[in-house]
Amino acid sequence: MNLSMLFDISVHRHASKPALIGSKKSYTYKELEEEVNRMASSLQKLGIKKQDRLMVILKNNIENVIIFWACQKLGIIYTPVNFRLSIDDFYFCVKDIEPKVVVYEPFSEHLVKKEVFAERPILIGVNGAKADISYEELIDQGTSSYSRPDISYEDIAMILYTSGTTGVPKGVPRTHINEYTSSLAHIIQCRYKTFDRTLLAVPMYHVIGIRSLLAVSLLSGSAVLMTEFDPKDSLQAIEEEKVTCLFLTPTYYHDMVYHPDASQHDLSNLHTIAYSGSPMSDELVRKCDEIFSPQRFVNHYGSTEIYTFTYCEDIRLKGSGGKPGIHQNIRLISPNSRPDSMSEAEMKEGEVGQIVINMNSVEAFKGYWNRPDATRDAISSDWYYTGDLGYFNKEGNLVVVGRADDMIISGGENIYPFHIENVLKEHPGIREVIVVGEADKRWGQIVAAFIVPEDPSLKVQDLDQFCKKHPQLSNVNRPRKYTFVSEIPKSKTGKILRRKLREGFYEQI
Repeated sequence: MNLSMLFDISVHRHASKPALIGSKKSYTYKELEEEVNRMASSLQKLGIKKQDRLMVILKNNIENVIIFWACQKLGIIYTPVNFRLSIDDFYFCVKDIEPKVVVYEPFSEHLVKKEVFAERPILIGVNGAKADISYEELIDQGTSSYSRPDISYEDIAMILYTSGTTGVPKGVPRTHINEYTSSLAHIIQCRYKTFDRTLLAVPMYHVIGIRSLLAVSLLSGSAVLMTEFDPKDSLQAIEEEKVTCLFLTPTYYHDMVYHPDASQHDLSNLHTIAYSGSPMSDELVRKCDEIFSPQRFVNHYGSTEIYTFTYCEDIRLKGSGGKPGIHQNIRLISPNSRPDSMSEAEMKEGEVGQIVINMNSVEAFKGYWNRPDATRDAISSDWYYTGDLGYFNKEGNLVVVGRADDMIISGGENIYPFHIENVLKEHPGIREVIVVGEADKRWGQIVAAFIVPEDPSLKVQDLDQFCKKHPQLSNVNRPRKYTFVSEIPKSKTGKILRRKLREGFYEQI
């Protein structure tokens, strides 16, 4: 199975069903196929061949989806790039991928500079962007027929770049079988249904955006396009288009459920909401349950490299990372060892260890694009080193406690920030809290808590007394420093950027 076959089957199964729903135009599967074929034939006439890279700098618009499927028809490697990257990181991606084609809009036109490319690609403009040729011209000049190449399920379908929050971005090649099986697993783990409708709100340069599109396409369902995420518009689209399932980051959910109009929308068609990318606070879980009232509330724990590690069928009941995904085998090893030391005893129930994932999964990538050094660091003896720490609870569910890099070592003691954060979140005067290790001459590191206060009258002394009296917090885990900040630094997809706190990039209040 390759993604082109997946698309063809969905078209032939239910040609008249809605496939894409945009703000200005919508497509049935048959109409979508016609435009995809016209784009594929035009790309082929331009000399773009199987496994050439096509770079996309687009938002979640209809053109982006059509180009994605045209790439799958021709075996072209679809390479979406985060347009919010720094200039240096963006140009790194350009040089790394060496695209034969670059597709962009007016908002991203300034990024496309001739001197950046080792070999000048063909430039395609969307929505009026100045380029060699426009998207509209390619559609007009295209035909319904093209020469279909032989596409193996082991061919690369796309390359997704990681966020690069701890270094330069890394390209993650994803094969057709990777994406097909990951989408199938997502459907099973979320219990999606035929003809489901989802909100395609997370950008398609992110694994969540791609997964949302492919999952509903497998089910002859509909993707409701959100060119730019807006909480009010999203709530309205969920109501008007009768959206049945959501897969978003916690930040997206937060912005919707705390919108003042959230409770005024009819969201009763939703049967499943799922999230990934970062943890969700207990308060946000409660608020999502109140506003969306889903039958299923699924937590996915995974990565771009290997889609799902574990999943929890209902975070309201279990509150953990859950069980391994249907294609996965995971282990916990000593926090201070590497995955190639698999002869070491595995962690017992309740013991924190580093999480490693078996690379024989059909969802697993084979290694980073042009980065043998990064591949060696991440993969050893058929195990993928996640860099995360966790433990198995009494029910055998994985509980993720944070990044290995975030572990604090103070006076020789291993301290896990999540435990302290969970205690501090119980204080009514705190809106958000993140704990990091701060260098200290005597202890090596001390526990430092960064607080976004809910109550402006909150004082350091109040928090110190709260922690001293809390039965679940030992003295060694107690914060030795508190800093009140206006906000916790996060990436666009909601990941906490602890590094920025350590480096002083915050606004103290």
